Amino acid sequence: MSIVGIAFTPADATGIQAFAAALGMPFRLVQITGDPNTSCGAQQILSAGLEDIPPADGLVSSLEGVVQGASHIVAVSSMASKDVMARLAGVLDCAMVTDVVSADSPSTFKRPIVAGTLVETVEASGAPIVLTFRPAGFTKRPPERASEVESFSISPSKVRVTQAAHKSGGRPDLTQASVVVSGGRPLKDRETFESVIGGLADTLGGAAGATRAAVDSGIAPNELQVGQTGKIVAPDLYIAAGISGSTQHMAGIKDSKCIVAINKDPDAPIFEVADLGLVADLFEAIPAIRNLLGK
Repeated sequence: MSIVGIAFTPADATGIQAFAAALGMPFRLVQITGDPNTSCGAQQILSAGLEDIPPADGLVSSLEGVVQGASHIVAVSSMASKDVMARLAGVLDCAMVTDVVSADSPSTFKRPIVAGTLVETVEASGAPIVLTFRPAGFTKRPPERASEVESFSISPSKVRVTQAAHKSGGRPDLTQASVVVSGGRPLKDRETFESVIGGLADTLGGAAGATRAAVDSGIAPNELQVGQTGKIVAPDLYIAAGISGSTQHMAGIKDSKCIVAINKDPDAPIFEVADLGLVADLFEAIPAIRNLLGK
């Protein structure tokens, strides 16, 4: 048995390395964007070297031949993998398991359901098995020997990209950041969100996130949405400012190492799951925190 890991970003390689180690299997890596991580321990790296993730149709067509013979085809859970891996499983006519948080055996996995309130055990039959996993559930491995790198070309897509919007700024990727600061609807507008939430995130060298309510209200851009219908994050520190703690939002942050809640409502549900809680107005608390940090 062997694994083919699809790394949509360079940071995905370490997660795939950890997942392969948990199953005790060798793996090959297909690197879609950026420079390949040659110390991830892959037997072989196929690098496309693209700047952006291409449309799913052309990418899946290219991956079909590469994944032949693999028992598992895996990717880190992300918006891109939700799109591409589901299409790949359909083309290969095989089983798919999403958001795996642990592996009991090569065919038995645990994954959250009901917005993270329950964890189910799933046994997949047949081969290959296509799956996405949350890297927080798998122990990172130290760098290994240099891997052989070969070029990999992507088939043309039938989809024509007419416009692409990129987030600005030099903050780390939301799903890979060790610190995430998120805000909710009390931020009122984009300027306030960027000043308060973005300011604290920059002070801590972290990423900025937002609730679905904040995104739907136009306070924050869509790519910052954290939760069941947004991005799943698992940072070392998650600061939730002005967030009540809806079930769908908690599903996206439950794997965080430490959750700090700032809310002026002492009965806010998020305090039930937070490791540390501060009952205070975020517009007073966050400037005070930045003051203490000398920023």
